[in-house]
Amino acid sequence: MVQRVSRSGWVKSMARPWARRFVRDQRGATLIEFGILAPVFFVLIGATLETGIVFLANEVLDSAVQDSTRKILTGEAQNQSLSAEGFRALICQDLYGLFDCNQLRIKVDVISDFKSAAIEPPIDPNDPTQWKIQSTYNPGQASEIVRVQAYYKWPTIMNFAGFNLATYSDGTRLLGAVRVFKNEPFQ
Repeated sequence: MVQRVSRSGWVKSMARPWARRFVRDQRGATLIEFGILAPVFFVLIGATLETGIVFLANEVLDSAVQDSTRKILTGEAQNQSLSAEGFRALICQDLYGLFDCNQLRIKVDVISDFKSAAIEPPIDPNDPTQWKIQSTYNPGQASEIVRVQAYYKWPTIMNFAGFNLATYSDGTRLLGAVRVFKNEPFQ
């Protein structure tokens, strides 16, 4: 006697061995695991690299401003009649090509005392494309208190699910360096 197997029973009986073979088969497992983990790994590596580059750029800017303000502090800039463009060039020569010097905002001004050395946000909080700080250059005279501010909008690259280093909606991070000092009593 011939036993009749229903269609659904036949499909189940054929699918079971195939499913068992599929579950036991290890070929391609490494590729699947790599496909799942690689994007996360590369995002972490990219985020680490970008964080390092941003901190490096901020330290380079800070160091360049520190070295350049020394010329004002000692009176060398005043004795050489250094212009705003000359001071910008002093800063830019120490930036190692990391920055577009035309986008660097520099403000050098004389203040009455150290208490009035408040720093205001250099960018309009309502419109991050607009600078509030105006580039000025007044290195002062002997024994005057001087404030030097330098700012740069660093473009960020990594943006993964909204996690990035940008501080503004235009995808940039504000880097800044500020020095407040009293000029030496130079002649």
